[in-house]
Amino acid sequence: MSLQPIFDRYLPPLEQALRDATRTARPELEGHYGMMHYHLGWVDETFAPEAGNSGKRLRPLLCLLVAEAAGSPMERAMPAAVALELLHNFSLVHDDIEDNSATRRGRPTVWKVWGIPQAINVGDGLFALTQLALGRLSDQGVPPARTLEAIRAFNAACVALTEGQFLDMRFEARVDVTLKEYLRMIQGKTAALIGAACRLGALIAGAPPEAVAHYARFGEHLGMAFQIQDDWLGVWGEEAVTGKPVGDDIRERKKNYPVVYALDRLASAGDRRLVALYQRASLDETTTQTILGVLAEVDADARTLEAAGAYLEQAMAALAATGIENQAQTWLAGLARALASRRA
Repeated sequence: MSLQPIFDRYLPPLEQALRDATRTARPELEGHYGMMHYHLGWVDETFAPEAGNSGKRLRPLLCLLVAEAAGSPMERAMPAAVALELLHNFSLVHDDIEDNSATRRGRPTVWKVWGIPQAINVGDGLFALTQLALGRLSDQGVPPARTLEAIRAFNAACVALTEGQFLDMRFEARVDVTLKEYLRMIQGKTAALIGAACRLGALIAGAPPEAVAHYARFGEHLGMAFQIQDDWLGVWGEEAVTGKPVGDDIRERKKNYPVVYALDRLASAGDRRLVALYQRASLDETTTQTILGVLAEVDADARTLEAAGAYLEQAMAALAATGIENQAQTWLAGLARALASRRA
């Protein structure tokens, strides 16, 4: 299925709404919002317009699609879609600092260009703007009680996001992370926000509670599949496609699905080679290549893709359980399958 009709319908109004939400009339603040625009892919380092890589806009797209599938006009859910995208990008700006990542989407990160203090402030600004965006749900005719429920769901996802990030960073210093711990971490770091995007779309549309629950589960399972697939890309994705070197997550000591799977497999056989490699003071290129070789020995490549596929099928089952059949629902299914099998 071609995704172009989805992008053609939803991305232009979404991009305009994002620009409106990050605009200032005060000349002295243009640099502050310019850094946001740089991260969002609209300008270069001099703040001149540029058609950069803006990311997938996955979370707002899911919110808008679910809202329409559940019977709401796209416009009613747009404030929530904007809040979701701004929250996601807040987390990326701070994540780049926490991971000491110098590049994102093929160009220097905000902290690398303007320094850590300004990058922290940019992230904080993006987070604050999410709350203002959510407040505009009432302007679209969303009843007060439903708006409050949406705000609560959104902020619960914010908390889960920071919890997942805490675990992710703590795991970097450990070599005994289990698959159960890893899955709990990505439930917070990734699945909670994608699940919230789908929950918000259904809530705003006024869907029955059981339909809201099905859409939320769809998003949560899709989020698990998406993150595990992303872990695969972080190890084996091509630099020309992903914007990051092959094995980048290994160099950063990420305890992603392939690594944790391999640690489990090797530990059961009393093999501590991978543990010893990760305990080295530094992971140079030779060590990185050795780790990649160990992952290949236990077939971590295929097992990672297999796990992503299993979560995708759970997501599709939850989507089917809504019992809804319309164009937006068909697009949701197509988008989900494309995201969980992507190579970029």
